[in-house]
Amino acid sequence: MIDANHPFYRPLWRRLMIPIVCLIWVCFELYAGGPIWAAMVGAVGLYATYKLFIEKPKAAAQERADERLE
Repeated sequence: MIDANHPFYRPLWRRLMIPIVCLIWVCFELYAGGPIWAAMVGAVGLYATYKLFIEKPKAAAQERADERLE
């Protein structure tokens, strides 16, 4: 769903804003009394955090290793 190698996600501020906006939205939904919506947005935020910050460095490290072999 999220291609962390896409040029749109290269700037750090964009990768940070997606989970931050999701967190703010979760807080709003909990305040408004929508726990199901909060859980869904929270899941999206966790998924985005995983794809953009945990999985991406592994892909970048693999690309650098491939470049050294060539």
